[in-house]
Amino acid sequence: MNKKQARLFAIGSTALATLLFLGLTVDSHRQFGKLTNADKITPEVTRGKDVWHENNCINCHTLFGEGAYYAPDLTKITKLRGEAYLTAYMKDPSQFYDENKHRRLMPRQDISEPDIKALIAFLDWVSNVDNQGWPPRPILVTGGTFPGTAGGATQGADSAAAQPPAARPVSGAENPIALGENVFRTAAPACVACHSVAPGVNMAGPSLAGVSARAQQVLASGQYKGQAKDVAGYLRESVTHPSAHVVPGAMYSANGNSFMPATYATSLTAAQLDQLTAYLSSLK
Repeated sequence: MNKKQARLFAIGSTALATLLFLGLTVDSHRQFGKLTNADKITPEVTRGKDVWHENNCINCHTLFGEGAYYAPDLTKITKLRGEAYLTAYMKDPSQFYDENKHRRLMPRQDISEPDIKALIAFLDWVSNVDNQGWPPRPILVTGGTFPGTAGGATQGADSAAAQPPAARPVSGAENPIALGENVFRTAAPACVACHSVAPGVNMAGPSLAGVSARAQQVLASGQYKGQAKDVAGYLRESVTHPSAHVVPGAMYSANGNSFMPATYATSLTAAQLDQLTAYLSSLK
């Protein structure tokens, strides 16, 4: 190749690359509205974005993997935590975690209730953006794994401690406990995103270590207000109707309503509920 041919090749390659770049850019802008659900950007969502910036949330948290990486990525937070939980948490994070014990450094921002509602609306809009699976670790979880991420799961800081006891069978297609553990890890939203099965590892929800024994105590306490007659019924009711009985003084509810989603009664089949109940019953 002589100098003239090399020059023409360089010019042609540059022109072709430029055309491809412009074409991809135009195509991306053509799809932005659909991919980002632009039609869902309400004045409340816009106000929530302003609240996010005014309180410098990005100094600690990330959205779509962009931010300080000091605190969990919140891209899909509304898919994992309900509005009631997020509202109570943003009003006073100290009610959920002890800073000295859990090293949760979330400051109390004193955000007004309308702004909290707007911020949740913004985060909910973010959670519905088609982000093509990015970031691969949507939220850091203590005491469990988050299914559906790169490699199959995202390990939390205490995930090793959160694994089920070795004495309990955890595999086998016909084993209801093993099948129930799979439901525990793969339901939408995944139970493991909020609950650990390691003793003392409380997350958005309480640790489920020993939940079967605690259920027996609740039923025998005389303070139980639900409809269950036995431990299995109580555990199933706790999944399908989480507000049927709320433990007084617990940080996992407000005004008599549990922060746990009340959607499992319809999102899980009867067989899956049976399996999940069998798994929870095994946590003695």
